[in-house]
Order: sequence, then structure tokens, then C-alpha cells
Amino acid sequence: MKHWLVKSEPEAYSWTTFVAEDGTAWTGVRNYQARNNLNLMRPGDLVLFYHSVSEKAVVGIAEVAALAAPDTTAEAGSPWVAVHLRPVQSLPRPVSLAQLKADARLGELALLRQSRLSVLPVRPEEFDAVLALGAK
Repeated sequence: MKHWLVKSEPEAYSWTTFVAEDGTAWTGVRNYQARNNLNLMRPGDLVLFYHSVSEKAVVGIAEVAALAAPDTTAEAGSPWVAVHLRPVQSLPRPVSLAQLKADARLGELALLRQSRLSVLPVRPEEFDAVLALGAK
């Protein structure tokens, strides 16, 4: 199993909406590196859901429900893909970007090195560290 992080502006698509809809196709990714990460996702992989821009915090855990497939919001024949994600659980406490930056265990977290990328890999020990921060 691999671990990932996806980013969404809460004003555009929030964790609350995601939970209410019981999941979604993660569409609209238009960056080749992020697209490659979507293609590497497998059902059962766990995903940190990060509210970007206004909140800047990890707020929940999702699960990959299906392999990448053509993104229905993209032009036919384009290289863009989407995966279906479903919610697993909210974090007891959101983990802020400041907390992520302050934790020595997360010094190599892809979110901190490639802050503009919307779909990022997360190492298992980083995933566990974020969950520990969210449980306090």
C-alpha cells in the first residue's frame, strides 16, 4: 500500500462536501507529475486530504476506490486521468501547515518541497507522523 496527499481549496471542494457525497472522482488535475501520481494510485491506498489556500491543513483520510481512468472533465483523447476517492475518517484535529513544517519527522514531506503540486506521494512514516499530530 502506498500513501498520498491530495489538495483542494475548501471553498471549491471541501472535506465536508466530500464526506457528504461519500466520495468523488478526483478530476481536474492538469499537471503531468500530478497525473503520473494519480496513475500510480491503487485501490486501498490511503490519502491525506489537505485543505489548501485559506485553511492550509490536513483534515481527513481518504481511500483510493478505483484505478485511474480518463478524466471525464477533460477533452476526449487527452492524457488526463482521475481516480475515485472515498472518505475514511476525519482527523480528530486538523494538522496545520505550520505544524507540518515544525515537525522534524516531516522535513522531507513532498508537500513542503513541491507546494504547488496537487497530488503528492507520502512515505509511510510521514503518513503516521501526520496522523499522530492529528490525534493530539
